[in-house]
Amino acid sequence: MSELLLEYLPIVIFLCVAFVLGGAFMLASAIFAPKSPDSEKLSAYECGFNAFDDARLKFDVRFYLVAILLIIFDLEIAFLFPWVLSIEGLGWPGYLSVMIFFGMLTIGLIYEWRKGALNWE
Repeated sequence: MSELLLEYLPIVIFLCVAFVLGGAFMLASAIFAPKSPDSEKLSAYECGFNAFDDARLKFDVRFYLVAILLIIFDLEIAFLFPWVLSIEGLGWPGYLSVMIFFGMLTIGLIYEWRKGALNWE
């Protein structure tokens, strides 16, 4: 059992170092950062616009469509990376299955493009 736990020791050390460094950097920032608040920094909005309406407005559906497309293509890359690393062991069946997967994603992209989901007017 102890040999198994020794395999995880580098991960535990890495996490401890990460937490210590993160805490040290946040503490150093709180101590040494210049503190000169003015009315602009303390305002509710730093984007340059005054608050002109309720914050609970409905967003345009195009924002959600673009977010969904981003998630789809991020997943495509997440599936592509392990496939590339193990392509020699997969052979032709692995190659064909991934090409079918990419083909389906390409058909989906063409469909979204033709429906106008990517147009911002």
